[in-house]
Amino acid sequence: MDTAVTVPKKKNGKYNLRRFIPFYLMALPGLAYIFINNYMPLYGMQIAFRKLDYSAGVFNGPWVWFDNFKFLFQTQEAWVMTRNTVLYNLLFIIVGTVVGMTVAVLFNEIRTRLAQRIYQSLALIPYFMSMVIVSYLCFAFLSSDTGFINNTVLKTLGIEPVSWYTTAKHWPIILLIVSQWKGIGFSILMYTARLLTISDEYYEAATLDGASKWQKVWHIMLPMLKPAIILMVILSLGCMFYSDFGLFYQIPMNSGALYQVTTTIDVYAFRALMGLGDITMSSAVGVYQSAVGFILIIISNLIIRKVSKENALF
Repeated sequence: MDTAVTVPKKKNGKYNLRRFIPFYLMALPGLAYIFINNYMPLYGMQIAFRKLDYSAGVFNGPWVWFDNFKFLFQTQEAWVMTRNTVLYNLLFIIVGTVVGMTVAVLFNEIRTRLAQRIYQSLALIPYFMSMVIVSYLCFAFLSSDTGFINNTVLKTLGIEPVSWYTTAKHWPIILLIVSQWKGIGFSILMYTARLLTISDEYYEAATLDGASKWQKVWHIMLPMLKPAIILMVILSLGCMFYSDFGLFYQIPMNSGALYQVTTTIDVYAFRALMGLGDITMSSAVGVYQSAVGFILIIISNLIIRKVSKENALF
């Protein structure tokens, strides 16, 4: 049954906007939050281009322009932290997209509404957990002395225990698993919301034509998921030079032996702030990440417009 969209009638050549006043009032708290949290701090971006002078005031220090950005590129760890940040994000985007779609499609095949809600709720629980709690859960598995893996899994298999927090080669996989376990619930939510918009008529027509389950997934579900996939990928590309601080700092317990594989731009900026106490350098990192993220979103959206204009963000 089609539902018609009610257009406000014109009154004296103008739309009667008074009908929307209740909706504007409902939106005010959200708009206020966005303004306070996202737009008001933009004034503080100037700190990244100033020298901090508390005697003159935080915003009255002398301009040094791009001097605060030099420490990001002149340090010996510049290549390591940039490489880790970009490669980890690319890995998370690729694996997260595939795993999120796969699990969402499997959940969509659950016909019992109660079971579907239970599974979706269980998948969402890790997403809302603090990374500090997750780090202690990981420690319970990876501890050299009392960890579940060393004392139960490896011992049963007759394999020598591993000192997880001093062995760097295992951590790309560990961080990938933890990242996907924690974020899979959000991906499922996004993809499932899109799958629910698919009319049952498509599946019924495909069944009459003798289509298999795999053919329904390939020819119905995946094409319908295309807008959601593009949206998720574009948003992820905008955060390419950001990293989950808790994931790369809390999970490895800030172990010095793992710095080569766990140091990202955010983690390095935190360590620099704690060591130098200079907030201008940390502000410079934030401005740099935001600028690069904005450029990546624009470029990726332009590419999408060339390939599939209807699926572009703008």
